[in-house]
Amino acid sequence: MRMSIRLDDKVVIVTGAGGGLGRAHALLFARHGANVLVNDLGGSTHGEGASASAADRVVAQIREEGGTAVANHDSVSDGQRIVEQAMDSFGRVDVVINNAGILRDKTFHKMDDSDWEQVYQVHLEGAYKVTRAAWPHLREQNWGRVIFTASTSGIYGNFGQANYGAAKLGLYGLTRTLAIEGRKHGILVNAIAPTGGTRMTEGLIPPQVFEQLKPELVSPLVVYLGSGECQDSGGLYEVGGGWVGKVRWERSLGVGFDPREGFSAQDVAANWEQIGNFDNAVHPQDSLQALQQMMANLQKYPQG
Repeated sequence: MRMSIRLDDKVVIVTGAGGGLGRAHALLFARHGANVLVNDLGGSTHGEGASASAADRVVAQIREEGGTAVANHDSVSDGQRIVEQAMDSFGRVDVVINNAGILRDKTFHKMDDSDWEQVYQVHLEGAYKVTRAAWPHLREQNWGRVIFTASTSGIYGNFGQANYGAAKLGLYGLTRTLAIEGRKHGILVNAIAPTGGTRMTEGLIPPQVFEQLKPELVSPLVVYLGSGECQDSGGLYEVGGGWVGKVRWERSLGVGFDPREGFSAQDVAANWEQIGNFDNAVHPQDSLQALQQMMANLQKYPQG
C-alpha cells in the first residue's frame, strides 16, 4: 500500500472516532504520520449514554502501531473543549474531520421535536461548534483542512430520515460558504457523502453488501482531502465500496418571461416541460454564476 502522502507534525481532530468511519479515519491519519485527537462521547447510535472506552480503544491501537494520539470524551456540542484539548496536547490544530453522528429515524408524521433537535444538534450544530472553535487557529497559521460528513440521504432524500437528511445537506451548505471564506486564509473545506458498513447502517443494508462496505474503503479519500496534496475546496464526494465520485449541481436553462409584463401560473404550466428540460444544462459554481440566466433574461427585456 502506497503511503507517500505524509502528515507528519499535523494535528487532526476526528469526531465520532470510537468506531465505524471515524475509527478508520483516525487510524489511517495516524499511519500517515499525523497526531490524532480521537473524539467520541461513547453514546448509542440514538444519542443516548456515554462511555470513555470507545475512544480509549482507538487511541490504544494507534499507540500500539507506533502512532501518536489522545482521547477526548466530550460531546461535539462542547466543541471548544475538544479544540482546547488538541491545543493543550499538541500545540496546534490543522485538520478537522466532522464525523460524529446519530440516527433518530422516523417518518415525518411520527417525528417529534426531540427526534429533530437531537439529530440537528449532533450533526449540524456539533460540526459548527467544533469547526468554529478551530477556525481562528486555522486562520492564524494560514493553513487548514476541514471535512464535513454529509450523506446521500441529504442529497437524494431517504424514507424516514427527514431530520437526518436536512442536517446532512445543511452541512454541504456550510461547506460551500466556508470554502469561500477560508480560501484566502489557506483553509480548504470539502464534504463527503460516505456509504460504509457501520453500526449506524447495520440493518439498513443487505448483509452481503454490508460486509463489503468496509469503513476503511472511505478513509483514503478523507486523508487526501485533509492533506497538503489536495488543493480543491467546496467539493462534495460520494464514496464507498472502493469507489469515489464527485457530485455537482445541475440546472436547466429554464424559461424567461418578460418581467415588464409579468407572467401567470398558466404561463408556467404551458412551459413546464421546457422548464424541466436538462438539455444543455448548466452547472453553476457559485451564487454569481447561478444568477447568469436570470440576469440575461432581464437584459433581454430592458426597462424603457
